[in-house]
Amino acid sequence: MRYSSQVKPISYLKANAAEVLKRLAERREPLVITQNGEAKAVLQDVVSFEETQETLALLKILALGNQDVAAGKVKSVAEVVAGLRARRSTA
Repeated sequence: MRYSSQVKPISYLKANAAEVLKRLAERREPLVITQNGEAKAVLQDVVSFEETQETLALLKILALGNQDVAAGKVKSVAEVVAGLRARRSTA
Protein backbone atom coordinates (compact mmCIF):
# COMPACT_ATOMS: atom_id res chain seq x y z
CA MET A 1 0.00 0.00 0.00
CA ARG A 2 1.31 3.41 -0.94
CA TYR A 3 0.79 6.05 1.69
CA SER A 4 1.87 8.99 -0.49
CA SER A 5 -1.74 9.70 -1.49
CA GLN A 6 -2.83 9.42 2.14
CA VAL A 7 -0.76 12.30 3.52
CA LYS A 8 -2.42 15.49 4.71
CA PRO A 9 -1.25 18.45 6.79
CA ILE A 10 -2.67 18.98 10.24
CA SER A 11 -4.48 22.08 8.97
CA TYR A 12 -6.46 19.85 6.60
CA LEU A 13 -7.43 17.61 9.51
CA LYS A 14 -8.52 20.61 11.58
CA ALA A 15 -10.66 22.01 8.76
CA ASN A 16 -12.13 18.67 7.63
CA ALA A 17 -12.24 16.45 10.71
CA ALA A 18 -15.71 15.03 10.09
CA GLU A 19 -14.95 14.23 6.44
CA VAL A 20 -11.59 12.68 7.38
CA LEU A 21 -13.27 10.40 9.93
CA LYS A 22 -15.94 9.40 7.40
CA ARG A 23 -13.30 8.60 4.78
CA LEU A 24 -11.23 6.58 7.25
CA ALA A 25 -14.25 4.44 8.10
CA GLU A 26 -15.22 3.93 4.45
CA ARG A 27 -11.80 3.26 2.92
CA ARG A 28 -10.15 1.67 5.95
CA GLU A 29 -6.82 3.15 4.90
CA PRO A 30 -4.60 5.01 7.36
CA LEU A 31 -3.96 8.72 6.95
CA VAL A 32 -0.56 10.25 7.67
CA ILE A 33 -0.76 13.69 9.29
CA THR A 34 2.10 16.12 8.82
CA GLN A 35 3.13 19.15 10.83
CA ASN A 36 5.65 21.58 9.43
CA GLY A 37 6.26 19.18 6.56
CA GLU A 38 7.16 16.22 8.78
CA ALA A 39 5.07 13.12 9.40
CA LYS A 40 3.79 13.34 12.99
CA ALA A 41 0.86 10.94 13.33
CA VAL A 42 -1.10 8.20 11.64
CA LEU A 43 -4.89 8.06 11.88
CA GLN A 44 -6.88 4.91 11.27
CA ASP A 45 -10.42 3.75 11.85
CA VAL A 46 -11.25 1.84 15.03
CA VAL A 47 -12.02 -1.47 13.30
CA SER A 48 -8.63 -1.47 11.54
CA PHE A 49 -6.91 -0.54 14.79
CA GLU A 50 -8.57 -3.44 16.62
CA GLU A 51 -7.61 -5.85 13.83
CA THR A 52 -4.03 -4.62 14.00
CA GLN A 53 -3.93 -5.14 17.76
CA GLU A 54 -5.29 -8.69 17.39
CA THR A 55 -2.70 -9.44 14.71
CA LEU A 56 0.09 -8.13 16.93
CA ALA A 57 -1.13 -10.28 19.82
CA LEU A 58 -1.09 -13.38 17.61
CA LEU A 59 2.39 -12.56 16.35
CA LYS A 60 3.58 -12.19 19.94
CA ILE A 61 2.13 -15.62 20.79
CA LEU A 62 3.93 -17.10 17.77
CA ALA A 63 7.20 -15.45 18.79
CA LEU A 64 6.87 -16.83 22.33
CA GLY A 65 6.19 -20.28 20.87
CA ASN A 66 9.28 -20.03 18.69
CA GLN A 67 11.33 -19.08 21.76
CA ASP A 68 10.02 -22.19 23.56
CA VAL A 69 10.95 -24.37 20.58
CA ALA A 70 14.44 -22.84 20.45
CA ALA A 71 14.85 -23.44 24.20
CA GLY A 72 13.76 -27.08 23.83
CA LYS A 73 10.57 -26.58 25.83
CA VAL A 74 8.51 -28.88 23.63
CA LYS A 75 6.63 -32.17 23.95
CA SER A 76 5.78 -34.72 21.32
CA VAL A 77 2.18 -35.14 20.22
CA ALA A 78 2.15 -38.57 21.88
CA GLU A 79 3.15 -37.04 25.23
CA VAL A 80 0.45 -34.38 25.01
CA VAL A 81 -2.24 -36.91 24.04
CA ALA A 82 -1.21 -39.24 26.86
CA GLY A 83 -1.37 -36.37 29.34
CA LEU A 84 -4.83 -35.32 28.14
CA ARG A 85 -6.11 -38.88 28.37
CA ALA A 86 -4.73 -39.20 31.88
CA ARG A 87 -6.51 -36.02 32.94
CA ARG A 88 -9.78 -37.13 31.39
CA SER A 89 -9.71 -40.49 33.13
CA THR A 90 -9.15 -38.90 36.56
CA ALA A 91 -11.85 -36.28 36.11
